[in-house]
Amino acid sequence: MNMPVRSLADIMPLLPELVVVVGAFALLMLDLFVEERNRIVSHVFSILVVAAATAMIAFDVGGQGTVLSGMFVRDTAADVLKLGIGVVGILSLIYTWPYLRARGLYKGEVGVLMLFAIAGMMFLVSAGSLTMVYVGLEMLALCSYALVAVDRDSPLASEAAIKYFVLGALASGLLLYGLSLIYGATGSLMLDQIAVAASVGPKSMLLITGVVFVVAGIAFKFGAAPFHMWLPDVYQGAPTPITLFIGAAPKLAAFGMTYRLLEVGAHGLDHHWRLLLAGLAVLSLAIGNLSALLQTNLKRLLAYSTVSHVGFLFIGMAGGGAQGFAAAMFYAISYAIMTSAAFAAIIVMSSRGFEADRIDDYKGLNARNPWLAGMILCVMASLAGLPPFLGFWAKLAVLKAALQGDMLWLAIVGVVFAVIGAFYYLRVIKAMYFDEPEGKLPPPNEDRPLRVVFGVNALALLALGIAWNPIMEWCQRAFAA
Repeated sequence: MNMPVRSLADIMPLLPELVVVVGAFALLMLDLFVEERNRIVSHVFSILVVAAATAMIAFDVGGQGTVLSGMFVRDTAADVLKLGIGVVGILSLIYTWPYLRARGLYKGEVGVLMLFAIAGMMFLVSAGSLTMVYVGLEMLALCSYALVAVDRDSPLASEAAIKYFVLGALASGLLLYGLSLIYGATGSLMLDQIAVAASVGPKSMLLITGVVFVVAGIAFKFGAAPFHMWLPDVYQGAPTPITLFIGAAPKLAAFGMTYRLLEVGAHGLDHHWRLLLAGLAVLSLAIGNLSALLQTNLKRLLAYSTVSHVGFLFIGMAGGGAQGFAAAMFYAISYAIMTSAAFAAIIVMSSRGFEADRIDDYKGLNARNPWLAGMILCVMASLAGLPPFLGFWAKLAVLKAALQGDMLWLAIVGVVFAVIGAFYYLRVIKAMYFDEPEGKLPPPNEDRPLRVVFGVNALALLALGIAWNPIMEWCQRAFAA
């Protein structure tokens, strides 16, 4: 247990989070004095805030440690996840500006909400107590609800936001109830003390029930089947860059929350929650992949593919141990980069009045724009898990973790659904290269900075697929202790 905070030196590990929170409040004030035509100034400021916090984590500014009487833990696992959250946050902010600005949807609160959501994610992955878990989770959730409804005049967006809010509140209630049961069974809010109570003596039914509710809450937040009902409508209804943000970065935060609650806190019950995660993995792979086969809307297809990717991520965690969590972290980081590029492709293809969210919109793209078709090919091939792209190594890592965790049957299920899942990504590639376009389609977005960032994002899937080892080693170091 740490001593109370007496000076600035006592909260140095919190410095990146403080930068983001102070930056969000500063952005609120700055936005009061920035005219509408100069709104890019406040948006660039929000990007710089996230970049500064990410750089501080990368260069270990503030150092690792435990503060706030053990409620906040900054370790290697937290730093790796925060770096991923920071990179995805920067990409999301870059993609957000041209899309929302062209449609007259950009408001100053967009940047503020995204900064507070990023701060919530950073608190969540560094949680050392049940209190910090819930504070970080609700900071993220409340900001996400508002971001989905940023297009207030769209019935689709409003409906998506209401569904997200109602089902998100249900998920938070399940998780909070589970946390309260764990507290009642162990008498502590601190994860390290809960771990001791869960590892010694007979396991009470109250504690086991609490862990079951926590797993259900985690499954809701991930969008795992059968708790995925909010995902397709929210992905389709939200503006595309907002879908990108809530579809990529929160998966890293949810992984961090799962690691803190299950591996750090409930490690003594791992034989229970490993089986629960394995069952959720199978359901997610089956429902996600089979539902995605039927989709014609690309955003809904990516939503159901998210369910299947969560299944693969759960395969790694079900494998258990340091290797299993390292593989799952590698998969979460890989998926965040891949899904950022996937939704960025829709943004680049779209223009005002044309959302480019149907698979048919991509027919004949290679004849019209070979460069853009090539970039989207990289994205779809990586999501499908084709070598040598990043997605292939991510799937291989979690399947290997399942084998090492004595779950051969789960690895076989993963391989079968990986083959099935490749089909609907190949449909997009087929449309681009082998189908004739239907009617006259508007040209892709000509915003050069946007196209450059998308090109870097897409090509990173190939580059990181070739040089994936350093990232995997970094993930393994995070759980080596």
